Amino acid sequence: MLQELCLKDFENSAGTVQDIYLCFQQFGQNSETAPVVLINHALTGNSQITGKLGWWTNIVGPQKCIDTDKFSILAFNIPGNGFNGKKEHLIENYKEFTLRDIARIQALALQELKIEKLFAIIGGSIGGALAWELAALKPGLSENIIPIATDYKATDWVLANCKVQEQILNNSKEPVKDARMHAMTFYRTPQSLSKKFNRTKEEVKPCYKVEGWLQYHGDKLEERFQLASYKFMNHLLTTIDISKGSGNYLEAAKKIEGDVHIVTVNSDWFFLADENWDTYVNLSLVKSNVSIHEIRSIHGHDAFLIEASQLSRFLKPVFKTNNKENEKSEHHLVWNR
Repeated sequence: MLQELCLKDFENSAGTVQDIYLCFQQFGQNSETAPVVLINHALTGNSQITGKLGWWTNIVGPQKCIDTDKFSILAFNIPGNGFNGKKEHLIENYKEFTLRDIARIQALALQELKIEKLFAIIGGSIGGALAWELAALKPGLSENIIPIATDYKATDWVLANCKVQEQILNNSKEPVKDARMHAMTFYRTPQSLSKKFNRTKEEVKPCYKVEGWLQYHGDKLEERFQLASYKFMNHLLTTIDISKGSGNYLEAAKKIEGDVHIVTVNSDWFFLADENWDTYVNLSLVKSNVSIHEIRSIHGHDAFLIEASQLSRFLKPVFKTNNKENEKSEHHLVWNR
Protein backbone atom coordinates (compact mmCIF):
# COMPACT_ATOMS: atom_id res chain seq x y z
CA MET A 1 0.00 0.00 0.00
CA LEU A 2 1.38 3.37 -1.05
CA GLN A 3 1.36 5.90 1.79
CA GLU A 4 2.06 9.62 1.64
CA LEU A 5 3.57 12.32 3.83
CA CYS A 6 3.50 16.04 3.22
CA LEU A 7 6.52 17.85 4.63
CA LYS A 8 5.48 21.48 4.94
CA ASP A 9 7.79 24.39 4.19
CA PHE A 10 10.91 22.43 3.31
CA GLU A 11 13.85 24.68 2.43
CA ASN A 12 16.14 23.26 -0.25
CA SER A 13 19.82 24.01 -0.82
CA ALA A 14 18.98 27.02 -2.98
CA GLY A 15 16.85 28.53 -0.21
CA THR A 16 13.48 27.89 -1.87
CA VAL A 17 10.72 26.93 0.56
CA GLN A 18 8.03 24.52 -0.66
CA ASP A 19 5.88 21.59 0.42
CA ILE A 20 7.35 18.18 -0.38
CA TYR A 21 5.13 15.17 -1.00
CA LEU A 22 6.84 11.93 -0.09
CA CYS A 23 5.22 8.60 -0.88
CA PHE A 24 6.49 5.35 0.59
CA GLN A 25 5.75 1.70 1.26
CA GLN A 26 6.31 -0.56 4.24
CA PHE A 27 6.75 -4.32 4.17
CA GLY A 28 7.20 -7.04 6.75
CA GLN A 29 6.93 -6.38 10.46
CA ASN A 30 5.70 -3.43 12.50
CA SER A 31 8.34 -0.69 12.72
CA GLU A 32 7.50 -0.17 16.40
CA THR A 33 8.55 -3.70 17.36
CA ALA A 34 10.98 -4.93 14.69
CA PRO A 35 14.36 -3.61 13.48
CA VAL A 36 13.87 -1.23 10.56
CA VAL A 37 15.69 -1.51 7.23
CA LEU A 38 15.55 1.49 4.89
CA ILE A 39 15.96 0.47 1.24
CA ASN A 40 16.67 3.18 -1.35
CA HIS A 41 15.78 2.63 -4.99
CA ALA A 42 17.97 3.30 -8.03
CA LEU A 43 17.55 5.93 -10.77
CA THR A 44 14.32 4.74 -12.39
CA GLY A 45 13.26 2.48 -9.52
CA ASN A 46 10.60 2.97 -6.89
CA SER A 47 9.37 1.80 -3.50
CA GLN A 48 7.99 -1.52 -4.78
CA ILE A 49 10.85 -3.51 -3.28
CA THR A 50 9.25 -6.92 -2.94
CA GLY A 51 6.09 -8.81 -3.78
CA LYS A 52 4.75 -9.82 -7.20
CA LEU A 53 6.00 -6.69 -8.97
CA GLY A 54 8.96 -6.03 -6.70
CA TRP A 55 12.34 -5.25 -8.24
CA TRP A 56 14.36 -6.89 -5.42
CA THR A 57 12.35 -10.00 -4.63
CA ASN A 58 15.48 -12.16 -4.89
CA ILE A 59 16.89 -10.33 -1.86
CA VAL A 60 13.86 -9.10 0.12
CA GLY A 61 10.93 -11.22 1.26
CA PRO A 62 9.85 -14.04 3.60
CA GLN A 63 12.87 -16.25 4.41
CA LYS A 64 14.99 -14.22 1.97
CA CYS A 65 18.30 -12.55 2.78
CA ILE A 66 16.52 -9.45 4.09
CA ASP A 67 13.74 -11.35 5.80
CA THR A 68 10.32 -9.69 5.98
CA ASP A 69 9.42 -12.18 8.72
CA LYS A 70 12.11 -10.57 10.87
CA PHE A 71 12.51 -6.97 9.73
CA SER A 72 10.34 -3.94 9.06
CA ILE A 73 11.20 -2.74 5.56
CA LEU A 74 10.74 0.92 4.67
CA ALA A 75 11.10 2.25 1.12
CA PHE A 76 10.75 5.95 0.27
CA ASN A 77 10.26 7.13 -3.28
CA ILE A 78 12.59 9.98 -4.09
CA PRO A 79 10.21 12.98 -4.30
CA GLY A 80 9.48 13.77 -7.91
CA ASN A 81 10.10 10.25 -9.25
CA GLY A 82 6.45 10.14 -10.29
CA PHE A 83 5.60 6.76 -8.77
CA ASN A 84 2.38 8.05 -7.17
CA GLY A 85 1.15 9.18 -10.61
CA LYS A 86 0.45 12.74 -9.47
CA LYS A 87 1.96 15.19 -11.93
CA GLU A 88 1.42 18.04 -9.49
CA HIS A 89 3.98 16.42 -7.17
CA LEU A 90 6.78 16.46 -9.75
CA ILE A 91 9.71 18.72 -8.89
CA GLU A 92 9.85 21.50 -11.50
CA ASN A 93 12.69 23.42 -9.82
CA TYR A 94 14.80 20.28 -9.74
CA LYS A 95 18.14 22.00 -10.26
CA GLU A 96 17.75 23.68 -6.87
CA PHE A 97 17.93 20.29 -5.11
CA THR A 98 20.89 18.12 -4.17
CA LEU A 99 21.05 14.54 -3.02
CA ARG A 100 21.82 15.91 0.46
CA ASP A 101 18.39 17.60 0.32
CA ILE A 102 16.80 14.21 -0.37
CA ALA A 103 18.65 12.81 2.66
CA ARG A 104 17.30 15.69 4.74
CA ILE A 105 13.79 14.90 3.48
CA GLN A 106 14.23 11.25 4.47
CA ALA A 107 15.47 12.28 7.92
CA LEU A 108 12.40 14.47 8.42
CA ALA A 109 10.14 11.66 7.24
CA LEU A 110 11.71 9.22 9.71
CA GLN A 111 11.05 11.78 12.43
CA GLU A 112 7.39 12.02 11.34
CA LEU A 113 7.12 8.22 11.45
CA LYS A 114 8.73 8.21 14.93
CA ILE A 115 11.62 6.00 13.76
CA GLU A 116 14.68 7.04 15.74
CA LYS A 117 17.03 4.19 14.83
CA LEU A 118 17.59 2.04 11.76
CA PHE A 119 19.12 -1.41 11.64
CA ALA A 120 20.39 -0.73 8.12
CA ILE A 121 20.33 1.73 5.24
CA ILE A 122 20.92 -0.04 1.93
CA GLY A 123 20.67 0.92 -1.72
CA GLY A 124 22.20 0.42 -5.14
CA SER A 125 23.52 3.06 -7.54
CA ILE A 126 22.03 6.47 -6.63
CA GLY A 127 20.15 4.68 -3.83
CA GLY A 128 23.49 3.68 -2.34
CA ALA A 129 24.80 7.23 -2.73
CA LEU A 130 21.71 8.39 -0.85
CA ALA A 131 22.57 5.89 1.90
CA TRP A 132 26.01 7.55 2.16
CA GLU A 133 24.40 11.00 2.29
CA LEU A 134 21.89 10.07 4.99
CA ALA A 135 24.57 8.38 7.09
CA ALA A 136 26.82 11.45 6.79
CA LEU A 137 23.91 13.71 7.71
CA LYS A 138 22.87 11.55 10.69
CA PRO A 139 26.03 9.66 11.77
CA GLY A 140 24.32 7.77 14.60
CA LEU A 141 21.10 6.89 12.77
CA SER A 142 21.88 3.40 11.46
CA GLU A 143 23.75 0.37 12.77
CA ASN A 144 24.72 -0.65 9.23
CA ILE A 145 25.26 1.33 6.04
CA ILE A 146 25.40 -0.72 2.84
CA PRO A 147 26.14 1.30 -0.33
CA ILE A 148 26.09 -0.97 -3.40
CA ALA A 149 27.56 -0.18 -6.85
CA THR A 150 27.91 3.49 -5.98
CA ASP A 151 30.22 6.13 -4.51
CA TYR A 152 30.09 8.96 -1.99
CA LYS A 153 30.99 11.46 -4.71
CA ALA A 154 30.12 12.11 -8.34
CA THR A 155 33.35 11.47 -10.23
CA ASP A 156 34.25 13.23 -13.46
CA TRP A 157 33.18 10.09 -15.31
CA VAL A 158 29.72 10.18 -13.71
CA LEU A 159 29.45 13.92 -14.40
CA ALA A 160 30.42 13.38 -18.04
CA ASN A 161 27.80 10.68 -18.61
CA CYS A 162 25.14 12.72 -16.85
CA LYS A 163 25.95 15.67 -19.13
CA VAL A 164 25.38 13.49 -22.19
CA GLN A 165 22.12 12.28 -20.63
CA GLU A 166 21.08 15.90 -20.00
CA GLN A 167 21.76 16.82 -23.64
CA ILE A 168 19.62 13.92 -24.82
CA LEU A 169 16.82 14.76 -22.37
CA ASN A 170 16.78 18.39 -23.48
CA ASN A 171 17.23 17.96 -27.23
CA SER A 172 15.87 14.61 -28.39
CA LYS A 173 12.46 14.17 -30.03
CA GLU A 174 12.01 11.06 -27.84
CA PRO A 175 14.04 12.12 -24.79
CA VAL A 176 13.18 9.43 -22.23
CA LYS A 177 13.50 6.61 -24.73
CA ASP A 178 16.78 7.85 -26.22
CA ALA A 179 18.35 8.68 -22.84
CA ARG A 180 17.48 5.21 -21.57
CA MET A 181 19.03 3.57 -24.61
CA HIS A 182 22.24 5.51 -24.05
CA ALA A 183 22.23 4.71 -20.32
CA MET A 184 21.94 0.96 -20.96
CA THR A 185 25.31 1.05 -22.73
CA PHE A 186 27.12 2.07 -19.54
CA TYR A 187 24.96 -0.02 -17.20
CA ARG A 188 26.33 -3.11 -19.00
CA THR A 189 29.69 -4.05 -20.53
CA PRO A 190 30.80 -5.14 -24.03
CA GLN A 191 31.38 -8.65 -22.63
CA SER A 192 27.86 -8.77 -21.18
CA LEU A 193 26.28 -7.76 -24.48
CA SER A 194 28.45 -10.20 -26.46
CA LYS A 195 27.45 -13.09 -24.22
CA LYS A 196 23.78 -12.16 -24.39
CA PHE A 197 23.49 -11.50 -28.14
CA ASN A 198 26.61 -12.75 -29.98
CA ARG A 199 25.81 -10.57 -33.03
CA THR A 200 22.57 -12.46 -33.67
CA LYS A 201 19.74 -10.79 -35.60
CA GLU A 202 16.03 -10.45 -34.90
CA GLU A 203 13.87 -12.97 -36.73
CA VAL A 204 11.14 -10.46 -37.63
CA LYS A 205 12.73 -7.01 -37.53
CA PRO A 206 15.69 -6.18 -39.80
CA CYS A 207 18.09 -5.38 -36.97
CA TYR A 208 20.54 -6.97 -34.55
CA LYS A 209 19.08 -8.32 -31.29
CA VAL A 210 21.20 -5.89 -29.27
CA GLU A 211 19.48 -3.03 -31.14
CA GLY A 212 16.06 -4.51 -30.40
CA TRP A 213 17.02 -4.91 -26.75
CA LEU A 214 17.95 -1.22 -26.51
CA GLN A 215 14.71 -0.24 -28.24
CA TYR A 216 12.75 -2.41 -25.82
CA HIS A 217 14.28 -0.80 -22.73
CA GLY A 218 13.73 2.66 -24.19
CA ASP A 219 10.08 1.92 -24.97
CA LYS A 220 9.38 0.35 -21.55
CA LEU A 221 10.78 3.32 -19.63
CA GLU A 222 8.92 5.79 -21.85
CA GLU A 223 5.68 4.01 -20.90
CA ARG A 224 6.14 4.43 -17.15
CA PHE A 225 8.51 7.33 -16.48
CA GLN A 226 7.99 11.07 -16.76
CA LEU A 227 10.53 13.29 -18.53
CA ALA A 228 10.56 15.65 -15.52
CA SER A 229 11.38 12.71 -13.24
CA TYR A 230 14.25 11.54 -15.44
CA LYS A 231 15.71 15.07 -15.57
CA PHE A 232 15.47 15.35 -11.79
CA MET A 233 17.07 11.98 -11.06
CA ASN A 234 19.85 12.58 -13.59
CA HIS A 235 20.56 15.95 -11.96
CA LEU A 236 20.68 14.38 -8.48
CA LEU A 237 23.41 12.01 -9.68
CA THR A 238 25.63 15.01 -10.36
CA THR A 239 25.20 16.30 -6.79
CA ILE A 240 26.53 13.25 -4.92
CA ASP A 241 29.00 14.70 -2.41
CA ILE A 242 29.06 13.78 1.28
CA SER A 243 31.73 16.43 1.87
CA LYS A 244 29.22 19.24 1.11
CA GLY A 245 31.61 20.75 -1.40
CA SER A 246 34.78 20.66 0.71
CA GLY A 247 36.27 17.65 -1.08
CA ASN A 248 37.15 16.08 2.27
CA TYR A 249 35.04 12.93 1.83
CA LEU A 250 36.96 10.86 4.37
CA GLU A 251 36.41 13.46 7.09
CA ALA A 252 32.65 13.14 6.54
CA ALA A 253 32.71 9.34 6.21
CA LYS A 254 34.78 8.66 9.33
CA LYS A 255 32.13 10.37 11.50
CA ILE A 256 29.59 7.71 10.56
CA GLU A 257 29.13 5.59 13.67
CA GLY A 258 27.56 2.50 12.10
CA ASP A 259 29.35 -0.34 10.31
CA VAL A 260 29.96 0.52 6.67
CA HIS A 261 29.77 -2.42 4.24
CA ILE A 262 30.81 -1.28 0.77
CA VAL A 263 29.73 -3.54 -2.11
CA THR A 264 31.35 -2.89 -5.47
CA VAL A 265 31.25 -4.58 -8.88
CA ASN A 266 34.55 -5.46 -10.53
CA SER A 267 33.21 -4.63 -14.03
CA ASP A 268 31.18 -1.52 -13.13
CA TRP A 269 31.82 1.14 -15.78
CA PHE A 270 29.73 3.78 -14.01
CA PHE A 271 30.78 3.72 -10.35
CA LEU A 272 34.22 2.21 -10.74
CA ALA A 273 35.47 -0.56 -8.47
CA ASP A 274 38.88 1.14 -8.16
CA GLU A 275 37.22 4.20 -6.61
CA ASN A 276 35.47 1.99 -4.05
CA TRP A 277 38.65 0.12 -3.18
CA ASP A 278 40.47 3.42 -2.68
CA THR A 279 37.65 4.53 -0.37
CA TYR A 280 37.87 1.30 1.59
CA VAL A 281 41.65 1.42 2.00
CA ASN A 282 41.74 5.08 3.02
CA LEU A 283 38.63 4.97 5.22
CA SER A 284 39.83 1.83 7.04
CA LEU A 285 42.86 3.83 8.23
CA VAL A 286 40.59 6.19 10.18
CA LYS A 287 37.52 4.02 10.83
CA SER A 288 37.74 0.47 12.14
CA ASN A 289 34.25 -0.81 11.27
CA VAL A 290 34.40 -0.72 7.48
CA SER A 291 34.52 -3.63 5.04
CA ILE A 292 34.35 -4.17 1.30
CA HIS A 293 32.90 -6.92 -0.85
CA GLU A 294 33.28 -7.27 -4.60
CA ILE A 295 30.71 -8.79 -6.94
CA ARG A 296 32.53 -10.54 -9.78
CA SER A 297 30.51 -10.35 -12.95
CA ILE A 298 30.76 -9.57 -16.67
CA HIS A 299 27.51 -7.58 -16.45
CA GLY A 300 28.82 -4.23 -15.21
CA HIS A 301 26.83 -1.77 -13.13
CA ASP A 302 23.61 -3.78 -13.39
CA ALA A 303 25.29 -6.74 -11.69
CA PHE A 304 23.90 -5.51 -8.37
CA LEU A 305 20.47 -6.46 -9.75
CA ILE A 306 21.60 -9.57 -11.66
CA GLU A 307 24.04 -11.35 -9.30
CA ALA A 308 21.60 -11.98 -6.45
CA SER A 309 23.40 -15.06 -5.11
CA GLN A 310 26.70 -13.22 -4.72
CA LEU A 311 25.03 -10.22 -3.13
CA SER A 312 23.09 -12.46 -0.73
CA ARG A 313 26.33 -14.09 0.36
CA PHE A 314 27.75 -10.70 1.30
CA LEU A 315 24.59 -9.52 3.05
CA LYS A 316 23.74 -12.63 5.07
CA PRO A 317 26.27 -11.97 7.86
CA VAL A 318 24.89 -8.45 8.30
CA PHE A 319 21.29 -9.60 8.47
CA LYS A 320 22.21 -12.71 10.49
CA THR A 321 20.76 -15.17 8.01
CA ASN A 322 23.99 -17.09 7.48
CA ASN A 323 25.57 -20.23 8.91
CA LYS A 324 29.21 -20.95 9.76
CA GLU A 325 30.01 -22.09 6.24
CA ASN A 326 28.75 -18.76 4.90
CA GLU A 327 30.95 -16.92 7.39
CA LYS A 328 34.01 -18.82 6.13
CA SER A 329 33.25 -18.13 2.48
CA GLU A 330 32.46 -14.48 3.27
CA HIS A 331 35.88 -14.00 4.86
CA HIS A 332 37.49 -15.49 1.77
CA LEU A 333 35.48 -13.27 -0.58
CA VAL A 334 36.31 -10.08 1.29
CA TRP A 335 40.04 -10.47 1.33
CA ASN A 336 40.75 -12.25 -1.95
CA ARG A 337 39.93 -9.61 -4.46
